[in-house]
Amino acid sequence: RPIPSHMHHKFTPTTPKMKLLSALLLLASSPAQTLAFAPANNHAAVTSAPSSTSLQMGPPTPESLLAETYGEGSRKYRRTVYTHNEWVKHRSSDRFIRNISSMINSGVYKSLGREVFATTAIATFLVVFNALTGGYTDLSGAQHEAVIAALPQLTLPLTPFTLLSPSLGLLLVFRTNSSYGRWDEARKFWGLNINHTRDLNRMATAWYGHDGITVDPSLRAEHLRQVSLMTWAFVRSMKRHLSPPAEDEESYVAELNARLAPEQAEAIIAAAHRPNRALYDLSVAIDRLPMHFMRKNEINKNLSIFEDTLGGSERLLSSPVPLFYSRHTARFLSTWLLLLPFALYGQFGDSWNHVMMVPATAFISVSLFGIEELATQLEEPFTILPMQGFCDKIGANCDEIVGWRGQGLDE
Repeated sequence: RPIPSHMHHKFTPTTPKMKLLSALLLLASSPAQTLAFAPANNHAAVTSAPSSTSLQMGPPTPESLLAETYGEGSRKYRRTVYTHNEWVKHRSSDRFIRNISSMINSGVYKSLGREVFATTAIATFLVVFNALTGGYTDLSGAQHEAVIAALPQLTLPLTPFTLLSPSLGLLLVFRTNSSYGRWDEARKFWGLNINHTRDLNRMATAWYGHDGITVDPSLRAEHLRQVSLMTWAFVRSMKRHLSPPAEDEESYVAELNARLAPEQAEAIIAAAHRPNRALYDLSVAIDRLPMHFMRKNEINKNLSIFEDTLGGSERLLSSPVPLFYSRHTARFLSTWLLLLPFALYGQFGDSWNHVMMVPATAFISVSLFGIEELATQLEEPFTILPMQGFCDKIGANCDEIVGWRGQGLDE
């Protein structure tokens, strides 16, 4: 806390406690301290871990590669699925302490290392430069004249930053809301997939056969098994279609070969547009079901919804928030924060050699750069959605539904 001028005669920096405090402030102002926000090795090689179909939820384990603790490598750990236990922890009373204590390990903050280092380095340079050109106070509290009196101190008025703050806030709010809206839309597409795959298999199972016609249980089981498999093949192909090839191709091929007949798996894998081929095979499987054509029409309505969710997901994947908007926001924010220390210098005149401006700049940079980073991470939603978990759930639900007894088999 700054010492009021009328109390200087009571508290002088010559006391041992004030000497220790001054030394700690000097240490905190060192640019090296900002490396806590930066990766330990910015040039570390990014090594891809073996592909896995298991649902991965964060945070990364201590054994994880450095590249998996921030940036692209950490996205697979953000595919969270909540149950009642996770919700209890999410709203527990110690969540604030838990969130503060995990700041150092935050992948978002590690991704901001270079940006925060740049703004904090400017603030540190400004403290040193202005001390040399305008005079400074040493650790004993003695005042010294300027070492380089010929040069002026570097400062800017705070007014332009105050006037621009609302505009910057609006840009960041729109950027974040747009990105969250894209994530929310992608999640709703997969929600529709989950709902209508259940609906499709429920109707196929309940309506199989015509009233009064004897149903062959073995033939019925095979027909419905094909419907269930092709339903799963579609959503699994959609997941692969929306995922990076390096992450999912090997697992996708292995899963299809394990669950489908060889000729079916090969036809889907070799297709130019795999989800479309899987959806076609699902249409064929439905067409083979012995039931009234009106009931088949009702079942086929679900396939039209699958086409809509697939097309909507492709739209999100191929069309980001307009680049000129994102770039202008990033340039505006970066310039604003890089110049902010020049305007804050005079505001910290009560602190020792204005040194408290350095941690204040670091905190402001982390907060505002963090908002922009969150928007960037949310903008492409599919690599942070637990799509593998959705596919596994759909496959298990469909297999269970087609195993139920339908009409003609009630006894």
